[in-house]
Amino acid sequence: MKNIVVLISGRGSNFKAVYEASIKEKWFDVWGVKIVGVISNRPEAAGLEYAEKMGIPTAVIDHKNFSDRESFEKVLIEKIEGFGGELVVLAGFMRVLTPLFVNHFKGRILNIHPALLPSFPGLHTHERALEAGVRIHGVTVHFVSDVLDGGAIIGQAAVPVLSTDNPDTLAQRVLSKEHVLYPRAVRLVATEKVRLEENKVVMDLESSEQLAIF
Repeated sequence: MKNIVVLISGRGSNFKAVYEASIKEKWFDVWGVKIVGVISNRPEAAGLEYAEKMGIPTAVIDHKNFSDRESFEKVLIEKIEGFGGELVVLAGFMRVLTPLFVNHFKGRILNIHPALLPSFPGLHTHERALEAGVRIHGVTVHFVSDVLDGGAIIGQAAVPVLSTDNPDTLAQRVLSKEHVLYPRAVRLVATEKVRLEENKVVMDLESSEQLAIF
């Protein structure tokens, strides 16, 4: 899974983190791994401009132009495969994916979620964590399944919840962990050191240590 296509809907900060790590760590020179395309469902997504500056091919597939999710996803699949994509990386892609898409790329779609799953799936995770009074919060990278935020967990990073926290301060600390964890997870999956087998994540001890951040 050496050719990566990233899906974004907004600023793409996690896409930037993955791309910058791929350059710094020479993913292509060492493993032949590279980002071959960036696709957004929103024409105004700021991450597209960054990708274009970096010379990465981009595409916009506006979901508003389709009557249903499946029609949108069929075109999305065609574009990903047109880029030669083998591993799909969701980086702030704000669309719920149907079984049509998930099954097509089974074991080859990653997502990052700003909470320690299985706690707080869905939206507004930082607000909900504060309301629940948890003392530890964080971020999870997982394989995508047809259950929202319910796929097999690849790695997690934790941050303490402070008495002075509000949703914005907590989000910023979690985001800093996202930018460490996601590039590691993407690299390890792309180089097949981490993989999905019978809906379970398989990895060696070294990879496991890299994907548990405290």
